[in-house]
Amino acid sequence: MALDTNKNLRNKMMYQVFVRNFSEEGTFAEVEKKLDEIKELGTDIIWLMPIHPIGRVKRKGTLGSPYAISDYRSVNPEFGTLEDFISLVNSIHSHGMKCIIDVVYNHTSPDSVLSIEHPEWFYHKADGSFGNRVGDWSDIIDLDYNNRELWDYQIDTLKYWAEYVDGFRCDVAPLIPIEFWLKAREEVAKVRPDCIWLSESVEPEFILYMRGRGLTALSDSEIYRAFDISYDYDCYKSFCGSIQNGTLDEYVEAISRQEYTYPDNYVKLRFLENHDVTRASFLIPDENTLGSYTAFMFFQKGMALVYNGQEMGISHLPSLFDKDTIDWGSSNRIDLTGLIKTLSQIKKNEIFADSVYEVKNVKNEFIVAVHTHNDKKAVGVFPVKNTSSSVAVPLPDGFYTDLISGETTEVFRGMISCKGSPIIIIN
Repeated sequence: MALDTNKNLRNKMMYQVFVRNFSEEGTFAEVEKKLDEIKELGTDIIWLMPIHPIGRVKRKGTLGSPYAISDYRSVNPEFGTLEDFISLVNSIHSHGMKCIIDVVYNHTSPDSVLSIEHPEWFYHKADGSFGNRVGDWSDIIDLDYNNRELWDYQIDTLKYWAEYVDGFRCDVAPLIPIEFWLKAREEVAKVRPDCIWLSESVEPEFILYMRGRGLTALSDSEIYRAFDISYDYDCYKSFCGSIQNGTLDEYVEAISRQEYTYPDNYVKLRFLENHDVTRASFLIPDENTLGSYTAFMFFQKGMALVYNGQEMGISHLPSLFDKDTIDWGSSNRIDLTGLIKTLSQIKKNEIFADSVYEVKNVKNEFIVAVHTHNDKKAVGVFPVKNTSSSVAVPLPDGFYTDLISGETTEVFRGMISCKGSPIIIIN
């Protein structure tokens, strides 16, 4: 674990923006116009998906993936100018939020600046041509971190952007040697001492697949040596399974395992969706159940992530390769903005930053979760089957305020009456 990782990151909400599809114009300027609304949700940190130019060779779709970058030191002209980007970041800061940008350091587009100027910094196939280690990523070529000159270039690039932004979300970070990330963290701290480091950690099956081929694939425990925050992919498969097969045991166990596997100051990025996985409202179309899972996401130990459009319950996942603007006015949307605003404020309570965290499955119908710090408790009851029932909670009998609804609720004989909506109590 990064020894200086601040537990207060667990009190934060991150909002992910895909600039191209955030608006019809797809520009930095249009994102800037929406900062009041993003801030009102309770956002602390905005994550901008890759802002750099996209390669043209072997491009997927009509516009290409933002993760097939051609130049790490420029901005995508489709989004605006460098000045437009700086204006956006300055406005984010003036709204009291921080900004992190995507870092895609495992690979570049085949026609990248580096592939032309430094072909020796890349992985090469047996025939000497450029290639990549993961076959279905046909629009990119892999970098080779055996070249220390590459380290210097990449770290200098990070230091350049750190003059403007507050941190980095690092794409498939586990495929790059941990020694590089440790050095990068050390060097960037000279420019941005409080830099936020988020790793896109990968699914357990992918780690085993890569290791089986003799390739670098860092576990979450290894990633935490250099990063503050890692993805929640170590239990995402179990989360999906709990929805599809109706049993919660595996999901609850996966979450519980994190508490004794990782160091005391571990921070997980808790999400229901991001640009790579199915939209939450598509996976969970029932409005009450979606609200309950949203509340549980915020209640969990870690930082909460909202992917642009999630707050309106948008069910269509925007394409990474084409213009596919979010339909903010969709008739099928589920408005979660009020709930998210409430939850983001609840999450600011200090108990969510430093606690012992327990999660239980009750009858495969409810998740009951508890944060405990000394004599203080935060108790959450989350109905995941849209059912009503009395549920046992670890609270003394008495009357309490449900922080989500604002209503008074009673604990009687160790039970609370849950009427199909999530409940959060801090005592």
